[in-house]
Amino acid sequence: MATNVQAHITGTVWKIEVKVGDAVDEGQVVSILESMKMEMPVESPAKGTVKEIKVAEGQPVEEGAVIMVLE
Repeated sequence: MATNVQAHITGTVWKIEVKVGDAVDEGQVVSILESMKMEMPVESPAKGTVKEIKVAEGQPVEEGAVIMVLE
């Protein structure tokens, strides 16, 4: 069953910390968003493997946007 990792704030994707195929643990930082000059880590909501990354570094995202999909 797929799990979506979502942006918790509106901002810009500053850094992606994982790549497709990586195993991640619940709570692991998978991406960092930048908003108003502050870096905000995005944590994995569940344990899984990165199936798809839906954003690129430098891309603006809205709150709730799917950043990546885990399986």
